[in-house]
Amino acid sequence: MKIKYFPDSDTALVEFAETPVVETKEISEDVYGDFDAAGRLVSMTIEHAKTSAQIKELSYQELVTA
Repeated sequence: MKIKYFPDSDTALVEFAETPVVETKEISEDVYGDFDAAGRLVSMTIEHAKTSAQIKELSYQELVTA
């Protein structure tokens, strides 16, 4: 997974896979999902990321279950 932030447009791009995108769907006013031929989510674009998604910092935590 890759997360790219473009400060000039306040846009975040979250890439989940490197498969070709065949369809983009508007999820909400500022959020778009890109899907592959099998309908799996490939990436998500968040416009106005600092305000709509409150992206001011990013953390990652993997939780292990027993």
